[in-house]
Amino acid sequence: MPNTYTWTVDSMSTMPTPELDFVVNILWTLTGTDGTNTAISGGSTRLTQVEGDDFTPYADLTETQVLGWVQDDLGEEGVGNFKENLDGQINSMATPPITPTVEPLPW
Repeated sequence: MPNTYTWTVDSMSTMPTPELDFVVNILWTLTGTDGTNTAISGGSTRLTQVEGDDFTPYADLTETQVLGWVQDDLGEEGVGNFKENLDGQINSMATPPITPTVEPLPW
């Protein structure tokens, strides 16, 4: 069964310009699970207003819209890298690597 991923917005920082409560930074988390093991990674996405872009008032933002900004900023490759990192963590939990042990000398 493939791993499943959940994106969440942890917090957002705003500035009063260029619009009131313009979001300038998003702290987010990506959680991956195989149903038994869970791995978490996160990051920060900085935003700047691009002339001609639509502005959504802070009170009207949705988590889906904000996560769209995060994923657009990361790009397909960046999103894939985060998921691969979580996959590696989950695989290490499910099948822990075997490490050698130091044994006393037999003589």
